Amino acid sequence: MYTGLLHSHKLFVLLFLLHYVAKLVLLLLNRNEQLAKYSKITKVPEMILSFGFLATGIGMLVSGATLSTLLTVKVICVLASIPLAIIGFKKGNKILAFVAVFLIVMSYGLAEMNKKAKTGAKVDTSAIEDPIIAGKLIYANKCAQCHGQIGNGGVSGAKDLSLTKLTDDEKKLLIRSGKNAMPGFKEDVLTDADLNAVVQYVATLKQ
Repeated sequence: MYTGLLHSHKLFVLLFLLHYVAKLVLLLLNRNEQLAKYSKITKVPEMILSFGFLATGIGMLVSGATLSTLLTVKVICVLASIPLAIIGFKKGNKILAFVAVFLIVMSYGLAEMNKKAKTGAKVDTSAIEDPIIAGKLIYANKCAQCHGQIGNGGVSGAKDLSLTKLTDDEKKLLIRSGKNAMPGFKEDVLTDADLNAVVQYVATLKQ
């Protein structure tokens, strides 16, 4: 469910942003007649986009998304952009309209920053010889927030690792590349040895 909400949210955000960028361009170019015509034609689609934008965002939060500092700021930006956009375009105020669109762009950027921030800094496992113990330490720092201590946390759409049927190579590829709300963990965060250790530890969670 979360994955579907995430993809729907991204689509609504993109369409919502393109719509308001088009309105902003017309406003800044003083194409008032064209803006009025465009606004009239897109009135219902705009309402649908606004509802979809907010509904999918709220749905993800209800479904268990972790509300970090960056996501909290994103939510504030979105909530602030809506009244600013309404007033700005209704009154023909270019500054308010620009700020509204800027906040929407900023909210998208914050979401991407939040995803990258999940990777964090490298965990030092150099003094640990047992790969299972090293993997457990890395897992606790990088994975448990969403996957839970025993792999079935399910936060932000995280898959149940205790039931996974992925091969070790498939797990490694997924960890490196990321998927949906899960960021990719590159070599600067997880070395190949760290990656092998995590995969070995995850195997111990399987029921």
